[in-house]
Amino acid sequence: MKRYLCSIIIGMAVILSIGTYYVKVASSASSLPKYTFKTLEGSDKELDPVIINASLQNGSNFYEPLTIESNTTTYESEKSYLENLTGRQGHEIERLVKEHRSFMRGKGSISSIYEDDDFLAYARVNSEYTKSGNMEAKFDIGLLEKKDEEETSFQIELPNQGRIMNADVRDVQLVHSKLQVLTMNDVNSNNEKQTKEVHLYTIDVANKKVLSDKTLVSETFTDPEQVDFQMPIDLAPSQPNNMVFISLIKGVNHEDGFEEKLKESKLLSYNYETEKLETVKKELLSLDMARSGYADGKNLYAVEMKSGKYRIKTFDLSSQTLTNDTELDIAANKKEQEFAAIKNGRVYFLLGNEVDQDVLTNKPAKLLIADIKTGKTLYKGETIINKKTSKSFELIIDDLEIK
Repeated sequence: MKRYLCSIIIGMAVILSIGTYYVKVASSASSLPKYTFKTLEGSDKELDPVIINASLQNGSNFYEPLTIESNTTTYESEKSYLENLTGRQGHEIERLVKEHRSFMRGKGSISSIYEDDDFLAYARVNSEYTKSGNMEAKFDIGLLEKKDEEETSFQIELPNQGRIMNADVRDVQLVHSKLQVLTMNDVNSNNEKQTKEVHLYTIDVANKKVLSDKTLVSETFTDPEQVDFQMPIDLAPSQPNNMVFISLIKGVNHEDGFEEKLKESKLLSYNYETEKLETVKKELLSLDMARSGYADGKNLYAVEMKSGKYRIKTFDLSSQTLTNDTELDIAANKKEQEFAAIKNGRVYFLLGNEVDQDVLTNKPAKLLIADIKTGKTLYKGETIINKKTSKSFELIIDDLEIK
């Protein structure tokens, strides 16, 4: 009887603790401001697919992540224990988890995922260092046939892993029934020199083996020289893409900062179908615009400030030509951080996080939704606080998603 009594007491204590926790959480969240968008022009129905991930801050004393979705603010502390346990996930990952829960278990990086009408594929580099200091690296490979929900999963060693210090998967494609995995690798040069490479691994899923390891780009340098690779923000990271852009950045580290060697830096394009790696002519697309651009596999969308307005330039990736140049009805401000997304023929353009002399200025975030081809404004609005508080908070925008 004492044993059962002890269990009952422990159970009641746990329930009381959980109840107390949620009462405190609810009380805390209820005291925080609620943000919504005030419509200045157009229909607020355009806000339905908009997801804004942000955080509320008060200097170094307070930090609380939040999401504005369908024009409703939800704080992290308002979510369930299980939701907070998984952490903040993008909309596409959440959708895939709901639709293919078994296959998606333990898979959280959208850049490691490929999806079409028939297949869902996954590739990730799983690595660890041994006691001898060498790295052991394997691919975690998964393939789901949607029609019959048949799953294939296996591990396979990375080729030449003894020379690899780090491998980061940046894109996964399924081409002619073979998995194409694009990675950016740090290579061990065994001396003062450093080497960075872009690799393309071709994997035969049916026979569970790596067919080829192609080095697309390899750059060796010695400090203070520096080399880096960057890719535009991918608007459709899990969808089939024929082409990717890679920025090769070369420069030198000085005491007062990094100085880029613009003549040696360049923009590269790789076509999965033709297997061609080409240098994009700088007169077609500047390096700065490409690095800050947004790609969807068919087009690259670059943001430009001109004559006091923002412009969205559309470049066709296959022909490398400018196909559209749209002016947005929103004033340009170099101090404001910009976020853009293009979906369903619309451009979603968000301005926030204004920085003046390294100090954040707490101004409303501004959102514009326009037709990508004509530039016609479909919606314009700015954030307002529905419930004010006595404390001074700053709304810091992290990213913009569209459902």
